[in-house]
Amino acid sequence: MIQQTIVPDIVQRQKITSVTPDDTVFAAAVKMTETHIAALVVLGDDGALVGIVTERDVTQRLVAKGFDASATPVSEIMTVNPDTLSPDDFAGDALELMQSRKYRHLPVTEGGKCVGMVSIRDLYAAVKLALEEDIKETEAFVFRDPYGA
Repeated sequence: MIQQTIVPDIVQRQKITSVTPDDTVFAAAVKMTETHIAALVVLGDDGALVGIVTERDVTQRLVAKGFDASATPVSEIMTVNPDTLSPDDFAGDALELMQSRKYRHLPVTEGGKCVGMVSIRDLYAAVKLALEEDIKETEAFVFRDPYGA
């Protein structure tokens, strides 16, 4: 798991669902609901990543403060200039960054453009698979099963 790279080992290059800083939080929430995702990248006019907005942002920075989702632009609740990952970053490093900074989603960028989004769930799934493979290899070694490894 440690040596797996973000792209293509953890996630594939994706068509990214995004909003602009001027879109309303209501519009962002509708997009998240329709696409069954918990985070959107925020792109500027030139298509460059300028922020990220998550379900947590909506609840903590909008709903809990009594703001109107239909009247509040995404720019008021988004995280500006978020940390990002490169497609070549290692999964273990990404997991460590996400745990230490309490992130659940990180954009994956290349050449200033967003090419994917990695979630903590994606990384946990990779860890689980790697552990299961290690267990199989260990059992095959211990029990000398030449067909199991």
